[in-house]
Amino acid sequence: MKTIGHSPKWANFETMRIQILCFLTPWISIFLVGCGTVTTNPIEKALASKNENIRRVVHNLGTHEVQILFSKIEKDSSGAASFNEFKFQVNDSNYFYPASTVKFPVAILALEKLATMPETINRNTFYQFRGDSNRTTLSQDIIKIFAVSDNDAYNRIFEFLGKDYINTQLHRKGIKARISHRLSVENSADLNHKTIDFYINDSIVFTHKNTTARAIKPLELRQLKKGIGYTINDSLVKKPMDFSKKNYLPIESLYGIMKRIIFPAYFSTNEQFHINDADRAFLINAMAMVPKEAGYDNDAYYDSYVKFFVVGDNKAEIPQHIKLYNKVGYAYGYLTDCAYIVNSKTNTSYIITATIHVNENRIYNDGIYEYETVGIPFLAELGRQLINLKME
Repeated sequence: MKTIGHSPKWANFETMRIQILCFLTPWISIFLVGCGTVTTNPIEKALASKNENIRRVVHNLGTHEVQILFSKIEKDSSGAASFNEFKFQVNDSNYFYPASTVKFPVAILALEKLATMPETINRNTFYQFRGDSNRTTLSQDIIKIFAVSDNDAYNRIFEFLGKDYINTQLHRKGIKARISHRLSVENSADLNHKTIDFYINDSIVFTHKNTTARAIKPLELRQLKKGIGYTINDSLVKKPMDFSKKNYLPIESLYGIMKRIIFPAYFSTNEQFHINDADRAFLINAMAMVPKEAGYDNDAYYDSYVKFFVVGDNKAEIPQHIKLYNKVGYAYGYLTDCAYIVNSKTNTSYIITATIHVNENRIYNDGIYEYETVGIPFLAELGRQLINLKME
C-alpha cells in the first residue's frame, strides 16, 4: 500500500509538496516523455492539476481538511481482483463529521439483521412504529437512503436497529466507527428506541420491542472542537462547536465497508456482512440508483443529486458507460463521498473515498457553506482526474 500524508505534522509539508507539483508538472511530463514511463501516484498527479476546481482547494489544504483514499482495481485472467491503493492525509484520529455516510453501514446492517428474525419477515414486509401512521418497508427505506439520502428513512432504520446494536456489529467486523444519533430531528441522541410492529396485510406478525441504549461517551480524537462559533435557533454561540458526541465514520472505515460489499470474499467470515445473495444484489442496485429510477421528480432530483465524484458539478444525465455505486454525506460544511466506480468502455473500476471541509466563516449550523462553489466542484474534478475521464 502506498501512503502519503499519514500524520498531521506533515500537513504543511504536504501542502508545499502539492503546490510545487502544480508548478513542476508540465516540466515533469516533458521529462517523462523522453525517459520512458514512470509510475506516478495518481492522487498527487490529480492534485497537481491546473484545473481551477482543484487548485483553489490545494492552495488552502489546511482549512479544507482533505482526506483521500483511492484504489484502482486490477483483475487477472481468472477474475481475481487486486487493489492498488493510495492515500492522501488519511488519518482516522483526525475527526470529520461523516453526515449521511453513516446511512451506508446502517442500511447494510438492517438487511443483515433480517437473518435473525422470523422467516416470515423480509425486506418487503411492512413495518410501523407504535403511535406513527406511516407504514413502510426496509426495501423502500433503503432505496430512499441511496436515491436521495432521505433522513426519515435512516432514522427509522436507526430506530429499528438501535444504537448499541449498530456499534457492536460494526466493531465485531473490525470496522472503526461510532454511530450515536439520528439526523435532522429534535432529540436526535435520545437513548430510547421505539416499539415496531411488522405487518402482513393488516395483521401484526412480529413486534420488535422498545429498548434503551447506553449513554453516549465522548470520542477521544483530534480536532473535535471546531470553528469559532455555532448557531442554535438563530442565536450565535461564540465558542467552538464540540463534536465529541457526534457520529464518527472515518475514511478507512467507509472504504472497508464498500470493499466488503463489492468484494466480500477478500474478508474473513467474521469481517463480512452476512446478507443473502438476493438482498446483496438489491443493495448494490440501490447504491447505483438515481432519483428518477426511484420515482422522484427529475427536475428537483437530477441524476447527480447525491453523486459527487465525476458528475457532481453537472446536472445532465450520467453517461451510460459510467456506474457509480456510492453514498455521500454533507452537513456542517463537510462533504464526503465513498464510491465504487465502473467504466464499461474502458473495462476499469475504482473505489474512491474522500472528504473536504468548506466552511469559510468557521460558524457551524448557520447554513452558510461553500458546497456548490468549492466542495462539489473539487470532488467531481478529483473523480474525473483519478479515473482519467474527460466528460463530453
